[in-house]
Amino acid sequence: MRLINTKTLELEEMMENEPVEYAILSHTWGKEEVSYQDMLNCNDEIRERKGYWKIQQCARIAAGQELAYIWVDTCCIDKSSSAELSEAINSMYRWYKNARICYAYLEDVVVYAGLSDMYSKDRFSKSRWFTRGWTLQELLAPLELVFYSGLWEQIGRKAEMHAELFTITGIPSYVIASGDLSVANVAQKMSWASKRETSRVEDVAYSLMGIFNVYMPVMYGEGERAFIRLQEKILECSDDHSLFAWRDSFVSKSSYRGLLASSPAEFASSGWIRPRPYSDWGLPMIDSHYSITNKGLCIKLPLAPCGSEDGLCIAKPFMFDKIFCYPKITGY
Repeated sequence: MRLINTKTLELEEMMENEPVEYAILSHTWGKEEVSYQDMLNCNDEIRERKGYWKIQQCARIAAGQELAYIWVDTCCIDKSSSAELSEAINSMYRWYKNARICYAYLEDVVVYAGLSDMYSKDRFSKSRWFTRGWTLQELLAPLELVFYSGLWEQIGRKAEMHAELFTITGIPSYVIASGDLSVANVAQKMSWASKRETSRVEDVAYSLMGIFNVYMPVMYGEGERAFIRLQEKILECSDDHSLFAWRDSFVSKSSYRGLLASSPAEFASSGWIRPRPYSDWGLPMIDSHYSITNKGLCIKLPLAPCGSEDGLCIAKPFMFDKIFCYPKITGY
């Protein structure tokens, strides 16, 4: 792991098992960011960039809190090395989680008297920071997170802003407060990312790996296949049926496609999904596990007939309270 010394602003290599406390920066990238190579060859032109000023301010605040190091994604990763980039992306969630504190820098927010006036609240809720894919894990992973405005004025702490953050992100307050993602199912987590965007299409999947606690090779150029691979990894280590509780609003009922979603956007209306024990419906308990075979997905789901349409039986899986179409059947 590579960190920035808060006094010298120089990069230093650290072993991950070293007990080093550091602050970490969460932000949205701009046009004048400073790269790893820039930090190695720092000159007056680089020091005039907005990205360097961002690093300076982050280091100033951390030093004031007696922290000797900071981590900033723009310059602490050598992105010219595909191996280092892949390792960093797979480790990112852990790095944010292990940080002593995270500074969330909302460059497009101007505040007056904290968030006490309506203008400041509106600008805060509409910040670009809440629309980016990578900042979702950066909100959830750190236990201690502090929001700062574009002028590096403190806005507030995550621990004190559960209600505002729930309204903006749809993430339950108890998840934001505890950082415990085990209380949320796959569909819920996907719904949190459904309205977020990334510059690279592959990052839609890569930015969610830590949230789902999965690891996979990073291969820029694979496009939407990255999100399919993410779901396949989730299938390998989870028996959560809510992975299949997505909806494609642009495809007709007569169309056919695979069981996996093409993007988190298809989980936009799945945040309410809750697994329900089969016993709630007076049915015998059924093995909830499933498996991927050479023929596809092998899974057992109880169905209830709810009418018919064009030779198809409209069936409702008990588990999701959600309508799906299946080939017509006469029993279980």
